[in-house]
Amino acid sequence: MRKKIFLTLTFIFLVSLVFLFQSCTLSRLEKKLKAKDAEWLSEVRYIITPEERKIFLELPESEREQFKEDFWKRRDPDPDTEENEFKDEYYRRIKQANQMFLGEGRPGWLTDRGRIYILFGPPTERETFPMEASGFCREVWYYGSFPVIFIDEHCSGNYVLSAINLEHLQDLNLAQSYFQNTITEERSLFDYNLKMFPSRRTAGSLFITLVFSMNYNEIWFETQDDASLKTELYLTVEIKDKKGKLVWQGEKTIPLSFKDEDEFNAIKGKKFSMKVEIKLPEGQYSVPPAGQYLLYSSLKQKAGGKELKKVMEISL
Repeated sequence: MRKKIFLTLTFIFLVSLVFLFQSCTLSRLEKKLKAKDAEWLSEVRYIITPEERKIFLELPESEREQFKEDFWKRRDPDPDTEENEFKDEYYRRIKQANQMFLGEGRPGWLTDRGRIYILFGPPTERETFPMEASGFCREVWYYGSFPVIFIDEHCSGNYVLSAINLEHLQDLNLAQSYFQNTITEERSLFDYNLKMFPSRRTAGSLFITLVFSMNYNEIWFETQDDASLKTELYLTVEIKDKKGKLVWQGEKTIPLSFKDEDEFNAIKGKKFSMKVEIKLPEGQYSVPPAGQYLLYSSLKQKAGGKELKKVMEISL
């Protein structure tokens, strides 16, 4: 029993470490964003999913404008029209929140009331209580029968979402999914993870090992006449120095197949991973000391045509 508890705690600890490492990595990438990209990421903070945020931060700078276009297209309720009603409504609510919720020392859309207004829209009913026996000021917004309570402890105009509502965070978070309910499973994002293992030097050459992984259920397959499922993944890797000079490039095609849908369904909840070893001539680098380089990767699926590019800093 003790051994089982120990293993469980060890697993939780390791998962926490992985999550902490990923959070630190994404935070570091966010600090390096250009001003326009940082501003956009801030603007969509209420509706961007954790998956989308991760992909955006890992993209090469040249790919981010296309990501922004695709981000809004995925939320367009009527793609056949020139207008994107979702995008227009989102920015309209930001503008309204800035006009309505003033005097809190920050733009209105960044206040608690602004956040709820943007995600829920105007309340069906709004009650204000200027001064209560407790000395607090209070606002209650109703969305149907669901109340959202804001407290101003000093009646200074600085309203904070009540702790009572914190018990219903799940309900509040549902507002985000309601507001972007045009996103369908068919439009879900394609993502992969990339890890680099420490380089090693042998016989005058430099070797690095890359491991790509992704969920099987994110891979699109084509059904063949014999009921088998087949596809190919096209991997491209480039290594450049900080001046943009190409140091190494390579391509790899990875065929995948299953004899039928039952075989695929048995493992679709698991991860597919592949290891790529790269041999680099040592003479191309200033070693020692180790240099800083950029590794560009691109993974494309034959079925569905999905493609995603990423960039990461590496030391050789």
